[in-house]
Order: sequence, then C-alpha cells, then structure tokens
Amino acid sequence: MNHGFIRVSAATPKIKVADPVFNGEQILTLMTESAANHAQVLVFPELCLTGYTCGDLFLQNALIESAKNQLKRIVDASAAYDMILFAGLPWQHGGKLYNTAAVICKGRLLGLVPKTHIPNYSEFYELRHFTPGFQKTVMTDWEGGKVPMGTNLLFACTSVPGLTLAAEICEDVWAPYPPSIGHACAGATVIANCSASDETVGKDSYRNSLICGQSARLVCGYVYANAGEGESTQDLVFGGHNIIAENGTRLSVSKRFGHETIYGDLDLERLVSERRRMNTYPALSPLNQTPYTVTEFELNPVSFSLCRPMDPAPFVPHDREERARRCEEILSIQAVGLKKRLEHTGVTHAVLGISGGLDSTLALLVTARAFDMLGIPRDQIHGVTMPCFGTTDRTYRNACAMTEKLGARLSEINLKESVLLHFKDIGHDPKDHDVTYENSQARERTQILMDIANQVGGLVIGTGDMSELALGWATYNGDHMSMYGVNASVPKTLVRHLVRYFADTCKEPELQAILLDVLDTPVSPELLPPTKGAISQKTEDLVGPYELHDFFLYHILRFGYRPGKIFCMANLAFGKEYDRETILKWLKVFYRRFFSQQYKRSCLPDGPRVGSVALSPRGDLRMPSDACSRIWLEELEELS
Repeated sequence: MNHGFIRVSAATPKIKVADPVFNGEQILTLMTESAANHAQVLVFPELCLTGYTCGDLFLQNALIESAKNQLKRIVDASAAYDMILFAGLPWQHGGKLYNTAAVICKGRLLGLVPKTHIPNYSEFYELRHFTPGFQKTVMTDWEGGKVPMGTNLLFACTSVPGLTLAAEICEDVWAPYPPSIGHACAGATVIANCSASDETVGKDSYRNSLICGQSARLVCGYVYANAGEGESTQDLVFGGHNIIAENGTRLSVSKRFGHETIYGDLDLERLVSERRRMNTYPALSPLNQTPYTVTEFELNPVSFSLCRPMDPAPFVPHDREERARRCEEILSIQAVGLKKRLEHTGVTHAVLGISGGLDSTLALLVTARAFDMLGIPRDQIHGVTMPCFGTTDRTYRNACAMTEKLGARLSEINLKESVLLHFKDIGHDPKDHDVTYENSQARERTQILMDIANQVGGLVIGTGDMSELALGWATYNGDHMSMYGVNASVPKTLVRHLVRYFADTCKEPELQAILLDVLDTPVSPELLPPTKGAISQKTEDLVGPYELHDFFLYHILRFGYRPGKIFCMANLAFGKEYDRETILKWLKVFYRRFFSQQYKRSCLPDGPRVGSVALSPRGDLRMPSDACSRIWLEELEELS
C-alpha cells in the first residue's frame, strides 16, 4: 500500500536528429528502465521522436511519417508496461503541422496535446513549421480510428485516487497564461511538460524557479522533461535539465548536459488535501471557455519503497543559513506580536515564570526583544523563579543567572509553604505524588504570576509551546493560562533551535554559556522531587519523544493524513532511531491525548501564529472538545 504516493519519471533519451527509428529505440529502452524502477508516469522531451532541432526537415513527409510509425511501435510496446507516458512528436492534422505530446497507456494512444504558445523570437522560429494548438477538442485519425486532439484534454486514472494528468509543452509554461492553469483548475493534479529548452548562462536557475513556482501556484505535481544530448549544437546547446516538483518543492533534478532519467514520488493525497483546504482553489476555472475532454485509463497498484526523502523535522529547516533566517523571522514575529499587545494595552511591565527550562527561556528572550523595540527598560520585565518540591539546583541557577544577564528584574518566591498549606486545606497527603500533587504547584505558580501582574500593572507572558498544547501537557488554569502566549504556535523541536540561534548570535559569553546549559537540560515540569539532586521527571519518558510528536502533529494538521500513512512515513523518517513498535506506541498516545485534551485548547490565550500549523481555536483549529478518536485509533489497532 503506497498511501497516495505515485512514482513519476522524467527521462531524456540520447537522440539523433531526424532519426525517429533510433530515437524510438532509445525511448523503448527508457520505458523498460523506468518500469523496472516502478515509475507509473513517464515524461519525455518535446519532439523527442524526431529531435527538436530538425529545422526545415519538419516539412519533409518522410520525417513526419517515420515519427508516426515509431509512435505506433511505442504504443504497441506500452501494452507490456503499467504506466502512462508522454512523448513529443510532430503531428499533421487538417493540413497543418502541430508540435504535440502523445499520451500513451497500456497499448492505447489516449490523445494528442498540441503546443499552445509557439515561440518565434530570439533563437526560436517554430512558427515557420508549427501551428498553435486549439482549445477545442477534435478527433484525429489514428490506425483506422480516431483519438482526441486538443489542449483541453485531461487523463483521469480510475484506479489511483487523485491522479488526473494534463500536458503542456515547453514555452507554454513560460507564457503569461500557461495552459496548466486551466488544466489544474479543471482537476489535473499532475502536469507533464515535454520541453526543449536550450541552455544559456543562468537559465537553469530561472527554469528551476519557474517549474517549482508553477507547481506551488497550482498545488500540483509537475514533471518537466527537457531535451539534451543528441540535439544539434549548430546554434544551441540543450542540457537535459529535468525537474520534478510538488507544490513548490523540488523533489528531483538531473545534472545538466547529459541524458539522465530522474524519479520522484508524488504525494497525491497531499495535493488533494491542500486543494480541499484552500477555499480559494476553484473546482472549475471560469477562465475555461470550452469544456475539457476527459479520457479515463487504469493503472494497477505497484508496491515500491519510497525514494522521496522523508524529513524527520518538518518544522526545522536543515540548511544552516535557512534555519538561521527562519529563527530570526520567528523571533521577530513573536516579539512584534507582543509589542503590539503592549502598545495597545498601554502596559509597560511583563511578568514571566522563569524555570530554567527551554520554553521560559525563549519567552524571556522574546520579551526582552519586544521591550527593546518599544524602548522600555528591561528591568520592567519581572522574572519570577518559584522553586518547589521538584526544582533542581541546575535549573534554579540557570533561571536566576539568565534573568540577571538579560537585565530583567528577578524575584524568588518559594512555593513549598503555600502549597503544603493548600494540601492541608483540601485534605491531600503530601506523600501522595499524584496529579493533585503536581497540578497544585502549577496552579500556585500561575496565581502568583497573575497577582504580581496586578501589582505592577503588567501582562503575564505565557511560556507553553505548541507541542505541549497538542498533547495537553499543561495544567488547566495553571501554566495553560496567561495574558499573551508568545510560544503558543512554536513546536518543541523548533523552540530548541530558537534558543540555540540566540546563543550562537549572542555576544555575551556568560549568557551564551547559560543558554547552552539550558539546551543541555532534560525537558521537565519539575513537579516531582529530584533523585539525588537530578531531575527525576523527564517529560519525554512520560509522553514520548517530542521529535516524534512534532512529526505527527505536522502531518495530521497540515495535510489531514490517515494514521496508517503517518505511521508509514514516520517509519521512513525515524527507522534508524526507533523501531516500529515504539513509533506505533507513541502515535497512539498522540491521538488519544490530542482528542481528549482539546478542551484546554478551546480557551487558549491570544498568541502570535508563526507557521503553517497552529492550534488557536479562533482560526487555526476549529475542533469540538467532545470529538471522538475512535476511527483513528481503530485504524492504528489494525497496524499492531
């Protein structure tokens, strides 16, 4: 089961100009190779059966007929392969010659798509030989019968959900209104482009941006196959620059100046989900002046191991420079959000609980940045450390030292006496380290912060992150509550990198050393007594690794994937770190907690949205607090 993935291929055969027999043989060879690699969509370059650079030889009947004969050979051979393929050739219809992409599947010629935009500028002179394509569908002669021909053709697979293909040819995608816009709006999820784009200095970068950008704009898969070695170099050189892109992401690219075949695994479910989510994505484009002709075909399911890279940290860029840029941007979004709230309320004081952990550290850093933007002295930031039964010397020291180094005001309030009195009031045995024991401390901390905020006329800044909110790992009306939650849409895996970025760019060695030690400290709420002075309550031992939960969170909310697909993807992403049983265990935990803890997210304080996934009940996650998790958990039980 491939969970909505399909393998596609872009192939550049080594050709000989004006030799359709040789070129046809090369195409057949690449069909066999692609089939062996489990590709079910295969795209060849523009006019690959003859060569793009034939010039006035396109006016020769012998060349046109030979190309047609080789097309027949390819169509017949395709009966042995479970794939749909696109190959370029000149085609005569109604007394005119067209630059077309032939669409072939399992012994059938499904249709011919003519090129719409015929370039006749600079190095191009295609209008000398070819007529622009037409939107209406006509029937053209083929082997004693008729096949559809026109630009408005869709090819819908009846056996692979979400797979509907359309084609455009080279210049079409460079034009102001590419045919692929209409194709996608009419339902195409994958665009094939048979191209012969020559190489000039810097053109490859523009071409890459163009193809990735078009796949992003149309929320589609885009398979671009370019002419390469074998084309005439009389005036031009063709590099065989093949690209496979999905919704703005380049999945695969060939080396230029050769004849390489590339592969990519398109996620059809992701494309369909994105379009469904975007209410601005039209079901049918009003720009289409004529209806589309839909030709159906069938492909058998093919099992394969995904060659698509599976990012284990979808919230965190891997490139160091990009990660630094992203961190700076997120810190700015957080700080500007808090800046606006402070300006609007006229408040010039902020109150934070400082634990010496990652989340409160990030919140303090953001608050300091916001105060700097407003020109408010940092000593009007009130950092409160509240040691209690589980506080360790390490976190206490870091909390105090960091607050002082950042120039904030530090207060210490020991909670032990007040919490013990509270236990006496409610008749709770302090030796019983149950949820009441833990949550009483968390609520006492929040009460103190709120009251201090009233004293100084300030705002309580929330420190909890998005991963904790997704799991409900927060005490209701305890650390769950604040007056503005700066970390509310920052996942735990990203919190770590934001603090790391601040440490790396910090010019104060002593502050940098503190931040690095915070990064090295295990994540813990510190609500249970330490063991021999060390943290005894490690969050990830209790609810599971945050890197797994952030992976689950991203794919569940961003794309609405089924549990089985997420489990499959997680095994690909984390197979070297966790076995299948461990991944399944924590995935079940995530679903149980995510559904059962929605009531906490339904009353979240305000906080800035920083990424494409967030949990705010006011816009990002409109989820009922009483929703059932049954169908999701039952699917996971079937995987056990």
